[in-house]
Parts: sequence; C-alpha cells; structure tokens
Amino acid sequence: MTVPAYFSATYAKARSKFLKACEERGFNVESHHNDRAKGAEGEDLYMDVVRIGPDNTSKVLFISSATHGGEGFCGSGVQVGMLEEGYFNDLPEDTAVILIHAINPYGFSHVRRVNEDNVDLNRNFLDYSQGLPDNSDYAEVHDMLVPDDWHGPAYKAAQSKIDAYVAERGLGTFQAAVTGGQHIHSDGLFFGGFKPTWTNDTLRAVSKQHAGNSKHLALLDFHTGLGPYGHGELIYVGDPTGLPRAMSWYGDDVTSPEAGTSSSAIVRGTIDGGVCDMAPNASHTCVAIEYGTLPVMEVLESLRADNWLYLKGDISSEQGKAIKKQIRDAFYGDADDWKNMIWERGTSVVKMALEGLREQK
Repeated sequence: MTVPAYFSATYAKARSKFLKACEERGFNVESHHNDRAKGAEGEDLYMDVVRIGPDNTSKVLFISSATHGGEGFCGSGVQVGMLEEGYFNDLPEDTAVILIHAINPYGFSHVRRVNEDNVDLNRNFLDYSQGLPDNSDYAEVHDMLVPDDWHGPAYKAAQSKIDAYVAERGLGTFQAAVTGGQHIHSDGLFFGGFKPTWTNDTLRAVSKQHAGNSKHLALLDFHTGLGPYGHGELIYVGDPTGLPRAMSWYGDDVTSPEAGTSSSAIVRGTIDGGVCDMAPNASHTCVAIEYGTLPVMEVLESLRADNWLYLKGDISSEQGKAIKKQIRDAFYGDADDWKNMIWERGTSVVKMALEGLREQK
C-alpha cells in the first residue's frame, strides 16, 4: 500500500482503517464511546485506544491524533500506516506504545477544530478548582472575530478593525491574543471551556490506566495548521525542565513557545497536562508535531468562518459548503506530496522517541 492510501477522507473511514489494522495485528482496542454527540454521517463517536507491548512497563510512549478534530486526518494516517507496515514489533525492553485514535472524534467527523461544545480541547486541561484564567487580550478582539454576517457589512467592518489591529501591534500579537486560549466567551474562538470535557475525563482515565505507575512518559501529539507546508515542527510542551531532554532526543530543531522559538503562541491547558498528571512519578517528554498547510491568516480566517457557520449560518447552504471546504483545506493537505512529508517526518520522530526512551534508566 502506498503512503497516501493510509490517509482517509472521513473520520468513519479513518476509524475503519485503524480498527482493521489493529485486528490484523492482533491488538485489542479499547473503544470509549462519546455519547454526547453523533458524527457527520450520524455515526457513533469513539476515542479508540490500543496498547502495544507488555502491561505495567516503566516506559510509555503515547501517540495521539485529532486533539483538534479536523487535524486528525494527519495523525490517523501515520497511526494506520505504522500499524499496516509492522511498526512496534521489536520494542525496546520495558516499553509500551499507546495509540490514541481520535481524541476529539466529534471534531474529526464534522471537520471542526473544537468538540461538541465548541471547546478547544488543547485549552481545557486546567485545574478548575483554581478558578478560570482571564484573557483580556482575547476580550479585546472577540467582537472582531465573531461578526453577525459573513462577507456582509458586519464582516467588512470587523475585518477593517482586524487589519488596523495587526498594522498597529503586529501579526504575532494578534495571533497570541486569538489563539492563546480563553474562558470568557463560549461562542468564541479557542474557547477552553468552563469545566472538564468528556475528552478531558476520558483521556485522564486512559492515561492513568496505561501509565499511572510509569517512570518515563513520552507524548507525540499530531497537529496541523501552523508553519511551512508539510514541515513537522517539534513543539515542546509541558514542564520546562524536560526541554533539554527533548532536544537530546530530537535535536536542536525542537522549539518552545515560552522561549519564543515556535510558530505557536504560549498556550495553557494543553492535553499533556492531563496525561502527565496521571503519571506523577514519571519524567515527562511531551512534543506536539505541528505540520503546516496554509498561511496563518488563512487558517485563522477559516476558523472564524467555521465558528460563524455553526453559530449563525446554514451548513447545508452553498456558503456553508464553501466554508466547510475552507476549514478542511486549512487542516488537511489532501495531496500526495503533503501526505508523504507527514509520513516521513512522523515515523522518523516516533523512532527517535523510542530510542530516547530506551536510554532512560
């Protein structure tokens, strides 16, 4: 099978390929049903988990897809391909690999970045007992992002304000204000939620089950929509003390939002927090692999359009169909060259992660 064939056009097809590949390898799959929503084709939605390797290993590598729903085409393709090609047959001693297919099955199926409650799951993993964080920068731009119409007078007025903001403060400042995460407007962009989501609870349970007693935990979480076309930026996330270890595993091209070397803004409440919380005695080496598709302003525009569509538009209209294509193009490079780039980088990084874990004592 060629690399592009590992990728799928829909969540339902991607899940079918994943389950079939696991069955052919003799791997047991734990399927966690999200009963809060249905898929775009009316299908049931699942976070599927498979453990490869012995139980109770001290070293665990998580490889996850679709934290941001419609970005799941990328990670799913790599997961399916590795299963099809016989990866993980000869794991290092005392090591297990946990494949998590579709952390956000709703967003994957509906080709949305958010979950069924408009929550960006990579902003949802906070300690809610400490209260909700403020984001005054987002509050300043919210009304610009969510106009009453799309490509009408309200949109044009909002766009003029965005252009003026970027001209005065810079694109980086605008990107950070929009994408950093907010817990103010449930109808807005990059909304982190007012409480833990189904995914939050489920992922924590999965992490505790498979890595609760581990000594060394690594995470590779596949994402799309930032950076150069097809390039997999390795963005370190989590405890800053682990950054030198990540660079020793993956090389000097590991980036850090906190250090200002990443295409990503500084983000709080990312999924690595939930995974690592469940393995309190382990070292944590967590990386998001971020593959570029389109220029950042085009990606942000597609997110604004998708947000407007589900708030105020008609998904079945011609305008709605055009917006759905727009958001799909922003997160899925549905071309053979892009898929091959995803595969080469992704499998290379997985190998480096396993070698890094091998060296841990």
